[in-house]
Amino acid sequence: MNAPVHVGPPGDAYAVPLDRVDVSNPYLYQEDTWRPWFARLRREAPVHWCENGIYGSFWSVTRYRDIMAVDIDHAAFSSDAAMGGIVLRDVPMDKRRPSFISMDPPKHDEQRKIASPIVAPGNLAKLSATIRERTVSVLDALPRGDTFDWVDRVSVELTTMMLATLFDFPFDERRKLTYWSNVATVNTRAGTEVDSEDKRNEILDGAMAEFRALWDERAAKPPRPDLISMLAHGEATRDLPDRPAEFMGNLMLLIVGGNDTTRNSMSGSILAMNQFPDEYRKLRENPALVPGMVPEVIRWQTPVIHMRRTATRDVALGGKTIRKGDKVAMWYISGNRDEEAIERPDDFVIDRARPRQHLSFGFGIHRCVGNRLAEMQLAILWEEILKRGWPMIEAMGPPVRAYSNVLRSITSLPVRIRA
Repeated sequence: MNAPVHVGPPGDAYAVPLDRVDVSNPYLYQEDTWRPWFARLRREAPVHWCENGIYGSFWSVTRYRDIMAVDIDHAAFSSDAAMGGIVLRDVPMDKRRPSFISMDPPKHDEQRKIASPIVAPGNLAKLSATIRERTVSVLDALPRGDTFDWVDRVSVELTTMMLATLFDFPFDERRKLTYWSNVATVNTRAGTEVDSEDKRNEILDGAMAEFRALWDERAAKPPRPDLISMLAHGEATRDLPDRPAEFMGNLMLLIVGGNDTTRNSMSGSILAMNQFPDEYRKLRENPALVPGMVPEVIRWQTPVIHMRRTATRDVALGGKTIRKGDKVAMWYISGNRDEEAIERPDDFVIDRARPRQHLSFGFGIHRCVGNRLAEMQLAILWEEILKRGWPMIEAMGPPVRAYSNVLRSITSLPVRIRA
């Protein structure tokens, strides 16, 4: 393993000159020290220009209403991979992997609608029993009185089993999906084996070879209700293997999208209950609060830290002029802590009046296609936890967080269930 080459702590949030504030520094999220930086930006410069930051020059949009304004205006703020895509990190053109989340209409719409039926209400109803059965099995196998890693034993296991089902991927090889998701999203400065875009693509090329074999098999048979078959038979996607970068991009999008949001919300929910034990007591006394608790977990955790857009024309926002070609970062993690939009935003409150008032799934044409599936998995997990009457799933140490400014990933969380 390579030695980490992290960018270190940026200093005190209020001591650094405003024009030198760079909230793209992944260290802020690995060490969970991001809150004062965004509190300052929301107050002093809600639309903030960072010149020559770690990931180049870009605008930060940090207030709820401004983020929503950017997110819903796909004409003025492009997601297209050809213009830079959806993250601040600039990837060389020949190493970009376009997917429908990094496309503009009409191509975005054509490809997204091929995958959408798998998370339609009718199919979710069919998946519900399977999710519950697996959740019961995973929870009943957990040790009592001993410390174990909640991320590995519960969050990763449950989401990876779901991914294998959605893709109809060989079930006993399902942890490959987790590995590929991690490879696709890891920061190349994080000190892992993925220390360059070349290394990332080398590993994912192996993944694509496996997916290509499954694709050819499904394409040769009548359509089936799994993602690979849907894409292989879809009018707008059946020729994806002829465009290898796009083929890889769409499959990785579906793997990451079906994995990271849910698993990090599952892990974040345990942290939230430990930090706000009165809310856990409230939930135990009234399990009917689970439907409102689920979106509150997703807001409080905010699994996706930012999304990028690129201005297609000059745009006025928050008293500033964003120039054509400028990078724009929508900091969902900040918008979900905006005091002007959300009451007591730093608190975890399971019975909020408007729990779905959050930015974690995005807005507009790129709103998370699998948001209802993520909510259902998290709801079933907590319904089954409550049935077991556990006093608290105790965090036995701090979480280990990923070095990333894209995904707010918890990679390890030691916990104990009292015997």
